[in-house]
Amino acid sequence: MVSDVQPFRIDIPQADVADLRARLARTRWPDQLAGVGWEYGIPLDYVRDLAEYWQTSYDWRLHERRLNEFPQFTTVIDGQRVHFVHVRSAEPSAIPLIVTHGWPGSVVEFTGVIGPLTDPRAHGGDPDDAFHLVVPSIPGYGFSGPTHERGWNVHRIALAWDTLMTRLGYQRYGAQGGDWGSAISRELGIVAPEHVIGVHLNMLIPQGQLDQPDLTEVEKARLERMQRFRATGSGYGLIQSTRPQTLAYGLTDSPAGQLAWITEKFGEWVDGDLPDDAVDRDQLLTNVSVYWLTGTAGSSARLYFEAAHSRAAGPPARSAAPTGVAVFPYEIAPAIRRFAEQSNAIVHWTEFDRGGHFAAMEEPDLLVADVRQFFRMFR
Repeated sequence: MVSDVQPFRIDIPQADVADLRARLARTRWPDQLAGVGWEYGIPLDYVRDLAEYWQTSYDWRLHERRLNEFPQFTTVIDGQRVHFVHVRSAEPSAIPLIVTHGWPGSVVEFTGVIGPLTDPRAHGGDPDDAFHLVVPSIPGYGFSGPTHERGWNVHRIALAWDTLMTRLGYQRYGAQGGDWGSAISRELGIVAPEHVIGVHLNMLIPQGQLDQPDLTEVEKARLERMQRFRATGSGYGLIQSTRPQTLAYGLTDSPAGQLAWITEKFGEWVDGDLPDDAVDRDQLLTNVSVYWLTGTAGSSARLYFEAAHSRAAGPPARSAAPTGVAVFPYEIAPAIRRFAEQSNAIVHWTEFDRGGHFAAMEEPDLLVADVRQFFRMFR
């Protein structure tokens, strides 16, 4: 029932904003070995510079107002409060589309694509490509947090998303996502095939029997990239999937710690030498601020724990939903079509020559164009 949906407006108490700045000013910084760069983790000088900017120059109230320009709502699904942005297009041919972020992201990721997707006419596009956009915060993340019970895994979130779309009056809709949003969107196509018209993903980690004898050089390079990530860059995931509560004490008490924990991933996963090379600094800090100001470092990490304890052995379940994949070269593990086709009904595949993990922030124009192209086949 639509009556179960309540308007929401972000309004962080000023005391919390002042406390953030005071804590940043009192940060107890660690030492660092000389000349190691990013090898041991995110460098001290980079974090100090970013923290100083966050403390003295970044304007939360400005970005809070900008976020509040988008209509936002909350509703309770399966006992959990769910926050979401809901922007209806004025175009009569608009397709409902639910777009899901991942970790360490939030709805902030999509502020640059909401306008072009919902109102292409105003952004130089074809009005027939319009979408009614629903952008939820994953349970445990941001304004959907914290969670209060076990079990909020990918499958349960997908069921909640189908309930959300039905509650909003959308019986047929598309799904899009990257990172956890990719897993959730794909699962949505499995659990609600009667509702989901198509699934568009900008991340699809190769799975299945990977040691094929006839791999191309490009495929070998992508598998090597995935193996390097697992060997040297996946420690955060192991911690969050095994000890999210222990991690939460440090990240919930120290904004510098929260900043470093998230920004390291931007440094490693974007198409650029530094996060600033690929994403807007203020947008990055708004994303970090959402985690800090809602105190959801620990509850967001719990999704890793839940996924690790619910993941079935063996290959992933096959999805019959028509699936499109946008491959960005600096993704953690760029998708490989032959493996994607083993468990997905691939009907659209685009390879880009630039862009990384945070596609909506790094290359919004490329992502928007690909989402439009994919869903044209369902209009």
